Amino acid sequence: MDYLYILREALVWVITIFWLYNILVSLCSLVKIKDKPLKVKKDHRFMAIIPAHNEEAVVKNLIDSLKAQNYNKDLYDIYVIADNCTDNTAQIARDAGAIVYERFNASKKTKGYALDWFLQQKIKEDAPYDAFFVFDADNIVDPNFIKNMNKHLCQGEDVVQGYRDIKNPTDSWITAGYALFYWTMHRFYHLARYNIGLSPLLNGTGFMVRFDVIKPQGWDTVTLTEDIEFSLKRIIKGKKLGWATDAIVYDEQPVGFKQSWSQRSRWTVGHMQCIKEYTKDLMISAKENKTMMNFDGLLYIVGSIPMFIITIVLLFTNFLMYAGDGMTQAELIENILRYLVPTFLLPIGTAAIAMFLDKRPIKPMLKGLACYPLFMGSWLLINFKCLFKRETTWEKINHVRDIKIAEAGLQEERN
Repeated sequence: MDYLYILREALVWVITIFWLYNILVSLCSLVKIKDKPLKVKKDHRFMAIIPAHNEEAVVKNLIDSLKAQNYNKDLYDIYVIADNCTDNTAQIARDAGAIVYERFNASKKTKGYALDWFLQQKIKEDAPYDAFFVFDADNIVDPNFIKNMNKHLCQGEDVVQGYRDIKNPTDSWITAGYALFYWTMHRFYHLARYNIGLSPLLNGTGFMVRFDVIKPQGWDTVTLTEDIEFSLKRIIKGKKLGWATDAIVYDEQPVGFKQSWSQRSRWTVGHMQCIKEYTKDLMISAKENKTMMNFDGLLYIVGSIPMFIITIVLLFTNFLMYAGDGMTQAELIENILRYLVPTFLLPIGTAAIAMFLDKRPIKPMLKGLACYPLFMGSWLLINFKCLFKRETTWEKINHVRDIKIAEAGLQEERN
């Protein structure tokens, strides 16, 4: 029983220190920092790349929003990768004014493969672009997106994540859960780290990469979460990613629970793949570079599935101690609630604070806030399921919401 007590206390300290660290870093989102000085003053030339699989219902709205950018129209081109499409995505994209590349490869369907296939061609062509953006076909883009990303490129940032907002946050408790999750992460993870010189992460869509960065190797990702993988590989090399709060892209989230379960399961498996592929390299980079940025990148990996497993083991030790008369029933309940209550109730508070700081109306999201513990709780179930059954097959999420940029409820610039 003494060994169980020592193990439990050790796990308590590990979890406590981990969350104290993250809370302290999160507070740095409140820090006001001066804008970085420009290293060059130039209107750069860009590619806007849209990987699309059977997205005929939404791709035109994204192209229209890109064509309406407050940026010199001669300095960017819009490319659609019609990836294994069986509908009219390619023709609709051409008619809307995009340059379309059609790709057919039934064995390699993910966005990472599509991006590498396209970018390898542009590398061979030595295409005359300074940088590129990547969007999902269901996105719509704020009119100042390219202008604001160009500023970050002029400031010397090579890889920059834009602000991924949600275009359908009130469609269901599921979409509200996604919105609250992203708003919280944007404020307390990405912005906080950017403010103090740590590294944010790419977030799936709405990001910019300097073309020279990928020329040596292409877009060489192999996991289901190519955005996180690309981010970790940059951090391992000691390269910080940028964060552009004012470069806003609106993303559509799944309305139904089944689609959401499938999507989040895929993300969890992708995280597990990244843990397997890059934990050792992150440890080596943290040891050799001796920077907080590298250490923080390692903590990101440790803080996903490994911390989830540690918490499960901790809870299990309480039951073992109770079974061995090492604690009373009241102590057992107290120890369990000590972790369950923050797990399910703290996210409501942090999401509400993030909304307040970003000047978002609370009233439309009250139902979503009330259901947020259910959304996050289902994610815990997904994590647990993926420990034993890992689904690696890509499954399309249907995007059907015909929302144009004028209907997205453009936000004022966020600090």
